[in-house]
Amino acid sequence: MPALRPPELDRLPELTTALAARAAEHDQDGSFPYEGIQLAHEAGLLTATVATRHGGPGGGLADTVRILHALGAGDPAVALVTAMTLFTHAAEAREPHWPTGPLAELLAESAVRPTLVNHVRVEPELGTPVRGGLPATVARRVGDAWELTGRKIYSTGAPALRWLLVWARTEEAEPRVGSFLVRADRPGITVEPTWDHLGLRASRSDDLLFDAVRVPLDHTARLTVPDPAGGRDALGGAWNSLGLAALYLGVARAAQSWLTGFLHERTPTALGAPLATLPRFQSELGGIEVELTGAERLVTALAESVDLGDPRAAEEGPGAKLLATRAAVDSVQRAVALTGNPGLTRRHPLQRHLRDVLCSRVHTPQDDTVLLARGRAALLRPFPASL
Repeated sequence: MPALRPPELDRLPELTTALAARAAEHDQDGSFPYEGIQLAHEAGLLTATVATRHGGPGGGLADTVRILHALGAGDPAVALVTAMTLFTHAAEAREPHWPTGPLAELLAESAVRPTLVNHVRVEPELGTPVRGGLPATVARRVGDAWELTGRKIYSTGAPALRWLLVWARTEEAEPRVGSFLVRADRPGITVEPTWDHLGLRASRSDDLLFDAVRVPLDHTARLTVPDPAGGRDALGGAWNSLGLAALYLGVARAAQSWLTGFLHERTPTALGAPLATLPRFQSELGGIEVELTGAERLVTALAESVDLGDPRAAEEGPGAKLLATRAAVDSVQRAVALTGNPGLTRRHPLQRHLRDVLCSRVHTPQDDTVLLARGRAALLRPFPASL
């Protein structure tokens, strides 16, 4: 198998600039950024988290946070699709669950071309599966294969995915649930272009339809009887939380960068000097800087602690996502308030950054579930009797 190239982290500033050059175009027409994904592949970013035992660089969460922050500042659609692939490789590195055959195919292809992989889980009736319920997508045993039938929505990167981890239930007396490993070019799979979103338009999170798609019997991962208790993967949750937080902090940094240029360039006639000279604007920009720097340091520090095996850091990941994404959204909204009409003008990128950063609220874990879990945990902690 060709070797997987190590990630060129020193090229991240260059990639941010290259992605940003076409981000507005892809947002405008809702087209998938294939050339941006190619750049990420050429820099070794798509396979940064492949385990060393599989010939990969074995990158951890801290590297992932750094990558997603930089890509998010350039084109968050590229960053989000990259994130899904990085998270998948990282999960396999932590706990092997892919059968040998499909994994070998995935890695061999990843060495020579962009090979995107993602979980497809959300369904029209079910919504997000983290809130409970069984999938409507069904796997039927037909001879020497499974046949998958169903519909998945919000399938990030749908037109460009090479491998799908399709969450489904078996049609058995006692149904099992799990992921079925499916090449995206299998007969019976249709990409339905339904994605018409306010933000992250270039992510092409379209519907995927499965019509009796044949899957070899051994192409499954973690196929088990449903557990009503719904066990949690704290490490997986930390990767998802901190990685996505970094992505949206990158979006906020891009917004701040545009704001800074605007304040230097905008010179009202009555003032006779750039807005950047006014204390009010300096103070507001300072508030944005404090918010973003604090959030970035929190996310980076927790990611480093997760890599060192600190279980408390993993548990704190969802809360850090809440704080970081709130800081990102707030900072971009403050930038819009400062600039007025220019900030919401289509030819300027700030309105796009606002639309994109608002998508941070949609990703799992959502704020209400984070707060509920943390509140319940706090109530279980012992407290001094004197209180």
